Amino acid sequence: MAGDNSVKVEIRDLVKKFQTRNGEVVALNGVDLSIQDKEFVCVVGPSGCGKSTLLNMIGGLDTPTSGEILVDGKEVDGPSPKRGIVFQQYALFPWLTVEKNVQFGLKLQGMPKERMEQVTEKYLRAVGLENFAHSYPKELSGGMKQRVAIARAYAVNPEVLLMDEPFGALDAQTRVQLQTELLETWEHEQKTCFFITHDVEEAIILAQRVVIMSARPGRVKDIVDIDIPYPRDQATKMSPRFLELKNDIWGQVYEEYLEVRK
Repeated sequence: MAGDNSVKVEIRDLVKKFQTRNGEVVALNGVDLSIQDKEFVCVVGPSGCGKSTLLNMIGGLDTPTSGEILVDGKEVDGPSPKRGIVFQQYALFPWLTVEKNVQFGLKLQGMPKERMEQVTEKYLRAVGLENFAHSYPKELSGGMKQRVAIARAYAVNPEVLLMDEPFGALDAQTRVQLQTELLETWEHEQKTCFFITHDVEEAIILAQRVVIMSARPGRVKDIVDIDIPYPRDQATKMSPRFLELKNDIWGQVYEEYLEVRK
């Protein structure tokens, strides 16, 4: 389901350095990665390997020290509604209702009120929150807040959806439920997804390819094709192929974790 194999995101020899009180830190060093149109890619790796830094630069929230990031052949030079971002922290406006939170980006785009209401209703229904349109974030559970954030990201019709551990703070049951809902929405909406996670099982359940990052300075250590057909569910985790992939990916991540500990 990776579309027509046209490249959506191209990352070339990407380097990112930060200046700190203790000197220069190289977060990413020579990252090369191509993501196909409509592809679902997950990224795993030890803490501090530059996963979130990479996502922020694809999103235009940060700039490379050298190298380049291209989306549709054009260099990323700042944020764009074509790249929707969902963070682990819900980043909702507490003074706005669920409906108004989803409409925030649509207002910035100048969408007419009637069309805005139609789009909002569509995506709140997609995430199962159509009955909570007039609720405020403080009245929602963590899982519900993250559904609002996902609905808001989809509503602006991005070409690329960037997700930085969006389910990391949720309980296991809610996490599984949102994984299932996210896959259903992705298969229906046909967006390119770049998803960061620390959970190897989550990466295998969601992705077509899993990118394994090395310990800092981050680079692409390996890319593993997930050759398990969709739809995937919890029973998938018991299959021999799933367990084989899990052992392979976790083994490589653990090697890099040990590098961090040295």
